[in-house]
Amino acid sequence: MSLNTLVDYISNSQITSELVKRISKNNELNIVGSSRYAKSIILDSIAKKEKKNILLICPNVEIAYKWIGYFESINDKAVLYYPPKEHLPYSSINKSKEIEFSQLTVLSKLIKKEKNELNIVISTERSLQPHLINKNLLIENKLNLQKGVQIEIQELANKLSLLGYTKDNVTSTEGFWSRRGEIIDIYPVNNEFPIRLEFFDNVIEKIREYDPHTQKTLESINNIEIIQAGFNLLIKDKLNNFSKNGIFNSEDINKNNLDRYLGIIEKTPSNIIDFIDRETILVIDELEDCTKFANNWYQDSESNFDNCEYELNENLKNNDINLQAKPNLHLKFDEILNSLGNFNLIKFYEFESKTNIDNKFLLNDKRINSYSKNIGKLSNDINKNIKNNEKVWILSAQPLRTRTLLFEHECNTNFLNNPNDIDEAFKSINNSTPLILKNKNNYEIEGFYLPIWKVVLITDKELFSQQSLFHNVFIRRKKRSVNSNINVNKISPGDFIVHKNHGIGKFLKIEKINITGDSRDYLVIQYQDGKISVAADQLGSVNRYRSSGKIKPKINKLGGTEWERIKDKNKKQIKKVAVDILKLYAKREKLKGYIYPEDGPWQDELEESFPYQPTPDQITAVEEIKSDMESEKPMDRLVCGDVGFGKTEVAVRAIFKAITSGKQVILLAPTTILAQQHWRTISNRFSPYPIKVSLLNRFKTVNERKEIYAGLKNNKIDLVVATHQILGKEIEIKNLGLLVIDEEQRFGVRQKEKIKKIKTSIDVLTLSATPIPRTLYMSLSGLRQMSLLNTPPPSRRSIKTYLAEIDMDVIRTAINQELDRGGQIFYVLPRISDINQALNKLKNIFPSLKFIVAHGQMNETELENAMIAFNNGEVDLMICTTIIESGLDIPKVNTIIIEDSHKFGLSQLYQLRGRVGRSSVQAHAWLFYPDINKINDAAKQRLKAIKDFSELGSGYQLAMKDMEIRGVGSLLGEEQSGKVNAIGYDLYIEMLHEAISEISGQEIPEVNDTQIDLPINAFIPATWILNREEKLEAYKSATECSKNDELTELATDWVNRYGNLPKPVESLIMIMRLKLLAKKCGFSKIKLKKPNILIETKLKNSTFKILKNSLASSVQNKFNFNEGEQLSIITIRGLGATEIQNQIDQLMLWFESFEREIKNFDKELLMKKE
Repeated sequence: MSLNTLVDYISNSQITSELVKRISKNNELNIVGSSRYAKSIILDSIAKKEKKNILLICPNVEIAYKWIGYFESINDKAVLYYPPKEHLPYSSINKSKEIEFSQLTVLSKLIKKEKNELNIVISTERSLQPHLINKNLLIENKLNLQKGVQIEIQELANKLSLLGYTKDNVTSTEGFWSRRGEIIDIYPVNNEFPIRLEFFDNVIEKIREYDPHTQKTLESINNIEIIQAGFNLLIKDKLNNFSKNGIFNSEDINKNNLDRYLGIIEKTPSNIIDFIDRETILVIDELEDCTKFANNWYQDSESNFDNCEYELNENLKNNDINLQAKPNLHLKFDEILNSLGNFNLIKFYEFESKTNIDNKFLLNDKRINSYSKNIGKLSNDINKNIKNNEKVWILSAQPLRTRTLLFEHECNTNFLNNPNDIDEAFKSINNSTPLILKNKNNYEIEGFYLPIWKVVLITDKELFSQQSLFHNVFIRRKKRSVNSNINVNKISPGDFIVHKNHGIGKFLKIEKINITGDSRDYLVIQYQDGKISVAADQLGSVNRYRSSGKIKPKINKLGGTEWERIKDKNKKQIKKVAVDILKLYAKREKLKGYIYPEDGPWQDELEESFPYQPTPDQITAVEEIKSDMESEKPMDRLVCGDVGFGKTEVAVRAIFKAITSGKQVILLAPTTILAQQHWRTISNRFSPYPIKVSLLNRFKTVNERKEIYAGLKNNKIDLVVATHQILGKEIEIKNLGLLVIDEEQRFGVRQKEKIKKIKTSIDVLTLSATPIPRTLYMSLSGLRQMSLLNTPPPSRRSIKTYLAEIDMDVIRTAINQELDRGGQIFYVLPRISDINQALNKLKNIFPSLKFIVAHGQMNETELENAMIAFNNGEVDLMICTTIIESGLDIPKVNTIIIEDSHKFGLSQLYQLRGRVGRSSVQAHAWLFYPDINKINDAAKQRLKAIKDFSELGSGYQLAMKDMEIRGVGSLLGEEQSGKVNAIGYDLYIEMLHEAISEISGQEIPEVNDTQIDLPINAFIPATWILNREEKLEAYKSATECSKNDELTELATDWVNRYGNLPKPVESLIMIMRLKLLAKKCGFSKIKLKKPNILIETKLKNSTFKILKNSLASSVQNKFNFNEGEQLSIITIRGLGATEIQNQIDQLMLWFESFEREIKNFDKELLMKKE
C-alpha cells in the first residue's frame, strides 16, 4: 500500500544482494538486532529480490497478527493467515469450524501453487506440529463447477454431501447448501461469498455470488472451485477402514473432533510444511520465544493425552481398533526443527542471543526518538539525515498537515499522493527530498533507522507521540454472521399473539383455505370460544404478544365487548402520554441554536485519518449529526449501537466539528474508567492539532480541578471529558456548544436533572450501547432524533459463549488457551467479598501467572494503576467486579470468565461479554453457575437468552427478551407496564401513534394494516417456498414494506432466491401495492359486496370530499359516503360486478389520485406552521 518504494530501494541495494547470496550458500541466515517492523521491510525486500514465497512462523497469535499488519501496511500483497487450532490435540471439546475453514482455504491456495502470485503465509509454531491429513486427500476431494457444464442436481447434491456440506433451508453460513427447485445455493468455505447456481435442464445456466445476509445476488462468475468443508469426513472414512465392521461410531463425530484420531490413521500426520513449495523461504521469528511456547504446549499436550487416554482407548475398543502406541500429534520443538528439510531458513532475533549464533548478520537498527510535536527539532534532524546522504520516508495519517508543519520549519518534503507512482518516488529519493506517504491503515507501527542501508522511517508515533488507534487485526475475507437471521417478532406455532380487532389468542398453524375458488394462506388462531383464520397478507394486524415473562396472558373470547372495553380503557391513558409528548415537542420547536459552518479541510483530514473503514451506518450517523449541527434548531440526537460498533468515532467527528468551529465541548461519562478511556482515545486522536483536552474525575486534586474550571471559563480548554464530578457545582463555560453524554441511562435521577439544565439551547449527542427498540423510542420521546448503528466493523466476530456448571478443569483449559495465544483474561465475580477466595484458588492452579484485582471500593490511585497495568499488558488476568462493564476497550483481552453468572442481569451479562471480542481474534465468554437445579426460572431464562443471542448486533433482541423476562416496567416505567400487559407491547405502540396523529389534528387517520377481502388467488405456493417458517418470513417481509420501491425490490429478491414469480405471488405483490395506497388514504378495510366494493375508514366526510374531487366527475358519482360515529363506509357502486383485475386496477388508479391530494394537505399544513 504505502511503502513499496522503501521495499524497492532496499531490495535493489548491493547489501540485499549479498544477503541473498549468503542464504543460498548456507541455507540459513540469522538476522540479529532489528525491531519487528524493520524486520518486515527487510524480509519483504529479500522475498521481492528472490521472487519467492514466504512462510513465517511466529511465537503466538498476537505476534502473528502484528506481522500481518506490518505486511499489509507495506504493500498490497496478499497475506494468508494459517490459524492454529485452539484446542489441545486429544481434547473432546467441540472444534472451531471457522478455524478449520480458514486452514482449508490456505491449504487449497498452497496446493494450487499459483506462480503468478507470490504469497506470504503467516502462522504460529503450532502449524509445524503434526495435525493434518495427507495432502493427496485434499487434492482428490474438491469440485469444480463451470457455467454451461451439465450435471444432474441429485449428482451435485451427492457430491456436496461427500465434501461435508450440510443441507439447510437457507444458505447464509459457510459449509451449507440449499435447494429451491432449479436453484442451488452453496457457501464454499474457500469463497468470500456464497454462490447461486441456476439450472436449465441439468445445465448450469448462471453462477452468481450473493450477499449471505440480504440473499441478493451480486457478481456473475464463470466457474468456482468448492473444496472440502472440514476434515471430519475424510478422517471418518479412514477410521471406517480400520474398524472391523466398517463403520466407526463415536460422539466425536458430532463434535467435529475426529482429528484426535489422526495418529491412528496416519503413521506420520502432516503439517503445513508438507503443503509448501520447496522454493519457499522459511522464516522463524524469535526462535527462543517460539521454542518456549511450543514446549509449553508440548507439556500441556502430554497431560492432555494422559487425561484422555482411557476415553480414547474405550472409543477405539468399541470400534474394534487397538491403540498400538501413543498417537504422534505433539512433538518437542527441537524435533520439529530437525525435520524441516532443505529449506532456505531465516531466523530473526530482536536482541543478541546468549547462545552462540552462526552465520549471523548484525543489523543494529535504531529506534527513532519521539519528537512530541517538536517540529523544529524534527526538521533539524531530517536536514542532518539529508546531509549524511540518508534517505527519509515519513508515513503519516495526516500527510498534508505534516508537510505544512515541516515546511514552516524550513524542511522541504514531497507528498506522494499515489504511493504506486514509483518513478516520482525515486525521483524524490534520488534528489534527497524526504518522501511523505499517507498511512491509510494506521497499523501499530513505529519508525526506525537502518544504518546499513542508510534509510530512515518516521511515523506519527514519533511525530506527534500518537499511538495507533488501530489494533493489528486480520480480517478473514468473509462476511461475518450477524443478526440478520434472528427475528424477535417471528411467530411460531404455540406463541401468544395479539390481533388488533380480536385480542389475545394462540397461533396454531398456517393452512391454505379455498373460498369460492380462490386460494390463500391463512394463520389459524385459537381463542377461548373458537378459532379464526387470518389471511397471511394481513400479518400487519397480528403481532407476537410481548409484555412480561412472568405473566401468562388471558386468551380473549371472540365477539362480545371484552376486547373493545380493554382497548378503550387503555386508549384514554395512552392519549395522556401522547399529549405530554406533543407538549414537549412544541416546546422544543421554539428553541434556536448555533448554526455550525460546513466542514473545513482539518475535518476532512481528521476523518481520513480514521484507521478503519467506517461502516455504512457510521457514515449515515455522522451525516445526520452534521445536518443537525448546521441547522438552527439545537440538536438532540441519540446514537444507539451495539457494543464495539463505532459510537465513539461518530462522537469524535462531532466533537472535532464543534471545536474547530470555535465551540467548547463536554463529554460526560458515567464511570471513572470510561472517562479515562475516552480522554486517552480523543487526546491521542487530536494530538496533531492545537486542541486542549482535559480530564475531570474523582482522581483530580482540588488545585487540578480549579485549573480545569478556570480553563473552561476563559476558553483555554476546548474539550473536557468528565464524570458526574462536573455536575457537582455550578461551572462557567465561556462558549459551550456541544454536550456528549455516554450511557445516559447509567446516571442517577439527580444527575439527570442537572444534565437537563446544561442541555438548554446547546447541541446534545447521546450515545447508548443499551439498545432501545426504534418504534418505542420514536413514540415515547418524540423529541430526539435517532441514529442506529446496526453494522458491525468487518473485523468483528461473534463471541463464542459457553454455559456450564462451575468446573476448575474447564476454567484451567480456558485460561491456558488464552495465554497460549498471547492474550489476557477478565475473571468477573458478582461480589467484592468473593475476590480473595477466587484469587487464592487461581494462584494455586497458576503459580507463575500475573494477577491484578479491580473493584469499586479500591482507592483511586490503586484502581487507576491496576487498569493502566492491565491495559499495557503487564498482567495476565484481572479478577474484578462489574466495574469493567461500561465501555472498557482492551483488544488483547479475548476471554472473559464469569462466576455465578446467574446473579447478573441480562443487560449486565451482555455488557460484560462485550468487553471481549474487540479485535478480530476469536473471543470466548464462559458463564459458570452452581447446580442448575438451584437456579430460579428467571435466571435460567437470562442465561439461555445470552447464549441464544450471541451473534453480532444481538443487542436489540436481548433488550426485547429482557423486557419479556423482567416485564416492560424497565423500558416504559411501571405506570405504563400494566397497559402493555393488557394489550401487548406492539399494539400499545400502534395506539400511541394513532393518538398522536389524532391529537395533532392530522386529516388522514393512521392505519397500521388494511384488510383486503377480494376474490383473488394471492398466496405463496408450497412448491415455490418449501419451508413453512421461511414462507411465513416471506409474508412478514411483504407486510413490512412501506414503499412501492421496497415491494419491487422484494419481488426482485424473491426471483433471485426462488425463481420466477408464480401467478399467485404476482397477485400477492399486487395486493400489497394496493394495501400501501389504501393505508396512506386512511382506509382500514376493502371488501367485495356484489355488485359493489365497500371501504371502511375513520375519515371524516369533509376530508373525503376533498379527496373525491381529485377524480373525474363521472367517477365521483360512483362513490357514496356513509359517515358513522366510529367508522364510516365508502361504497363504490358497480365496481364489484367487473373482473377482479379491473377492480384492482381501478382502485389503484383512484387511490393514487387520492395520494397526490394528500401530499397537498401536507404542504398546506407545513405552510401554516411556518
